[in-house]
Order: sequence, then structure tokens, then C-alpha cells
Amino acid sequence: MSRRGLSSLLLLLLLSFLPLAQGCQSAAAPKSAPTTQTEFLFCHWNVENFFDDKNDGRAGQGDKEYDGFFADNPDLLKLKLAKLTEAILKMNDGKGPDILALVEVETQRAGELLQKALNDKLTDPALHYQNLLMKEVSVGRHIAPAILTRLSVVKDRTRTLDKQHRILVAHLKVNDHELIVIASHWTSRLKETGKKGRTDYADKIYGAANAMFKSNPGVDLLVSGDFNDDPDDESVAKHLHASGDREAVRSSASLKLFNLFAGKDTKGFGTLYYKQWHIFDQLVVSPGLLDNKGWSCEPASAQVFNELHRAKDKQKRPWRFGGATEKGERGYSDHFPVMVRLHIEKN
Repeated sequence: MSRRGLSSLLLLLLLSFLPLAQGCQSAAAPKSAPTTQTEFLFCHWNVENFFDDKNDGRAGQGDKEYDGFFADNPDLLKLKLAKLTEAILKMNDGKGPDILALVEVETQRAGELLQKALNDKLTDPALHYQNLLMKEVSVGRHIAPAILTRLSVVKDRTRTLDKQHRILVAHLKVNDHELIVIASHWTSRLKETGKKGRTDYADKIYGAANAMFKSNPGVDLLVSGDFNDDPDDESVAKHLHASGDREAVRSSASLKLFNLFAGKDTKGFGTLYYKQWHIFDQLVVSPGLLDNKGWSCEPASAQVFNELHRAKDKQKRPWRFGGATEKGERGYSDHFPVMVRLHIEKN
């Protein structure tokens, strides 16, 4: 064979292997987008019956009212989105949280509507919420947790723990440091099985967290949610193993979790008012978030964003948006958001 013929044959062989090489490259684990940012704001918020613009014919208690509420009243949906967007962009110096965990979201579509509403207000594309993580569930009601973030995520690892609980597990990855977020919405106190249901939620989340801890004691895990219980209630303190004793959490050989809202006065940290103040919305972290490796949190920064109340309300309770029977001007939600500052180790 001539030298020219040999060169042509080698070129053909190279071209035939090129698709295989490209396939191998695409199958490799995704690298997180590098960033020089080292501080991030995490926020959890129960956004109160946030349904989309489609009528799905839902007939369940609670869902029936809200399924058609926004679908049949586009002006009210526009107002709900405006209220949520206004509140969210009051946080973090007008940028909104870097990671926003939401509960009481009907569908992926509802999450996308909020994502677009926020991005339309954020003039800097670098601040846009690039990722929406959600898995729809019907557990009594068709509402679920969702996460909006402008940070890099490992999207194919997003999952629910099972079909019986509103528990979303998400993996974020920045500068190759992984943060796992468990966003949850526990059983309501209005149900007869509520107490047992809430301990079930706590057991389920602790079981998942414990498995992660055994695999990696330094795992950076943040559990957020509307627990429908206070920090000192049995479901949180005993079943979730979450307390305000930082040293006990850090020194324990078995997994204990640190509750950023344990021991707080409800007058300053109340997130819901029903006959009295409650701290139902909480942030709980693993020991890994209390060190200076990978991700870490700043416990002293944990706070309630309690500005979302009526100007003349002496109790300064959350100003709810309400449903079809709501009279007068509408507010935001029947819960206040809760926030904490997170840090990431410099590479």
C-alpha cells in the first residue's frame, strides 16, 4: 500500500472511533462550574398554595379550591407571582437567595412560572435562576417541595425518598464541593394522624441522613422544611435527632443534627401564627456544615425574614395571600421565610 493510501486508511479509522470517544466523554461525571464566590444565601419558604395556570381537575380537599383558582383568574396568578417575586428579591441585597427551597408548589409548571418571573426582574444574567429541581407528589394533596438555584446541580440525582412523603433530595456542586439539600413538608397538625405522620417524616429523613453520614462522616447536608412542629417537639428533637447543642453534634460518634432554630424565642423567630407563634419552618444541618471543609454554615446568621406583614398588624403576623374568599388586599404567604448564610472552602 502506498504512503498516501496508508494515511487515508488511518484517517478513516480515526474518524470511526471519534463518536465512541465523544460518547465516553459525555458519560463522564459532570464537573461543577468554577466560581470565585465563597458566600451564599440559603432560604426556605412555604409559599402557601402556589398553583399553576392549568386546571387539572383535582378533586381532593384543598387542591380543588386552588386548582381552578389561578387557572380561572389569571390576574390573581399574576398578583401571586408579583408578591412572591417582590418578597424574594428583597433578600440578599436585591439578588434573591442563591438557593431557594420552596414548599406547597403544585407542579413543575408552577415552579417554572416563578423561575421566569424572577429572571425577568434580574437584569444581570449571571444572577438568573438556572435550575429548578422538583418531583411532583400526591400525598393527600398534590403539593410538593421544589428548589430554585443559580448554582450548579447534579440534576439526575434529584429524587424523592419515596411516594408517601414530601421529601425532596437535591445535590448541588460548586468548585467540586457537594452540598446535599433535603427539602421537606411534614404532615399538617389539622389531620388526626398528624403527630404520627410527622414522626414518620422525621424518621425517614434521619434514616437517609444517617446512611449518608455512615458513608461519609463529613457530608455537607442541610435539611429544610415546614415541619409543622416546633424545635423542641418530639418529632424534631427525638426522631430527627436535631438539637441546639453544637458541641454534642460535633463530638458525637453517631449522627446528631444541629437545629439552627432550637432554643429561639418565638417572638423573634416565629414563622407561623395560629392562635400563638410557632417556629414550624426550620433549618437543620449535619456536623459537616459546622466545620471549615467544603461547605459550611454560619449559625449566627440564621434568621426569619419577618418583614412580610401588614403595616398595621400589631402582632406582625405573616400576611397571607389567601384563597377565593379572601377579602381586601392580599399579602404573600401564611409563613415567613427562614434564611442562613453558607460558605464554601476556597480552592
